[in-house]
Amino acid sequence: MKIGYVQFAPVFGEKEKNIETILRLLDLGVKQGADLLVLPELCNTGYVFRSREEVESLAEEIPGGSTTQALIKFAEKGNVYIVAGLCEKEDGKYFNSAALLSPKGFIATYRKAHLFYREKLWFSKGDTPFKVHDALKARVGMMICFDWFFPEVTRVLALEGAHIVCHPANLVLPYCQKSLLGAAVQNRVFIITANRTGVERGVKFTGRSQILSPEMKILVKSGANTEEVKVVQIDLTTAENKRITEYNDLREDRRIDLYRRLIF
Repeated sequence: MKIGYVQFAPVFGEKEKNIETILRLLDLGVKQGADLLVLPELCNTGYVFRSREEVESLAEEIPGGSTTQALIKFAEKGNVYIVAGLCEKEDGKYFNSAALLSPKGFIATYRKAHLFYREKLWFSKGDTPFKVHDALKARVGMMICFDWFFPEVTRVLALEGAHIVCHPANLVLPYCQKSLLGAAVQNRVFIITANRTGVERGVKFTGRSQILSPEMKILVKSGANTEEVKVVQIDLTTAENKRITEYNDLREDRRIDLYRRLIF
């Protein structure tokens, strides 16, 4: 299976322009043979909201909104799975969300559980569970940006059977890319971080999108400021093997009798 990411700098509030850029870059990924491509967080709107009115004017329903519909059409035409970070509205609430789309249409929405900084002013806390979904032969889970800071997210997705954790992001803190090496090996999963670049309303994003293997290897990585599409071929059986040594298995060795504190 070939998996990849799109790294670019969305322009705040310019949805049509951002969609044009997204479709152009997705096409580059398809030309590289990608089966699954991940886009950054809030890739259609930009990130630094300053008012509730801005959120209201830019948010869309999923899957009925124009961005999701454009991506579904592309997925069908390009025979590719897509994970895209979007600004979602539903029943008067607004969510920082990610949509999983396939050549056959919409699959699922994940809503960001752990809101970062001023996101708490605009978005409701995510109310969707950490679930995995089929994408060709892979089992795919989603988390968004600051979710990475909570190791329980990746662990739950791994326990649910994820081969690949898709991670749309607008990262500003310097820790994530290195820290996720640990998450990848501790859960024996592939992690695709699709981060944005650029400076928006005074906020600088870190770029450095990457794909990590269950063996703690950086399979591919981008620079801090580049617009790029990277695709790499993976072997899903690497994520299915949870054996660490001849005597140790990641799942069998868990001591859930001692983990009660995690749920309080």
